Amino acid sequence: MIKPIELVIFDCDGVLVDSERIALRLQVALGAELGWPLTADDVIERFIGRSKESICEQIAQRLGEETAAFWWEQFMLRHRETVDAGLEAVDGLPEALAGITLPVCVASSGSHEKMRHTLGVTGLYERFAGHIFSAAEVPRGKPAPDLFLHAARRMGVDPAACVVVEDSNPGVRAARAAGMRSFGYAGGLTPADRLEGPGTVVFHDMRKLPVLIAEQGC
Repeated sequence: MIKPIELVIFDCDGVLVDSERIALRLQVALGAELGWPLTADDVIERFIGRSKESICEQIAQRLGEETAAFWWEQFMLRHRETVDAGLEAVDGLPEALAGITLPVCVASSGSHEKMRHTLGVTGLYERFAGHIFSAAEVPRGKPAPDLFLHAARRMGVDPAACVVVEDSNPGVRAARAAGMRSFGYAGGLTPADRLEGPGTVVFHDMRKLPVLIAEQGC
């Protein structure tokens, strides 16, 4: 029997804040500068939804650990500057949050420092304060289930009663591995067909999320 939904777990980048487009541009630019030419599709496939450790490991394998460390340092510096210049919430996100009455939390591959910054700039931090979880807290990042299981445990909810809102292939795979239902937001960078799969409802308009959650059972 499918359990009623008791908790909505949000990814951060690309789901709450419209930061993935920034990350995409920066990663392509850094690749061109540092010797690893990357297309937008390459970045989506390799980096989007992944933890710092996963991204740096890939860069190190290609260019060495020293370059990987410099790459990440430059990425974070430029990311902060660009975010400060005008990061916004994902289109329709404020309306979606207003329509959700269930408990919510954030579980992201990003660091706590990064989330404090991006959620703070967009005015969302207080909405989730105290219920924000990072891949830095668990042994394995997405697509492993560790982060979502950690969030459910900390929130005191059975994983089967959780639903995840994600915008990346590693994210929806992590939700499935955790035994959670998911909503794959295809209004960002990842094509809809890369979000499809068992237990996942793909959608394109964030404003529709409250209705979709209600239809899944609450």
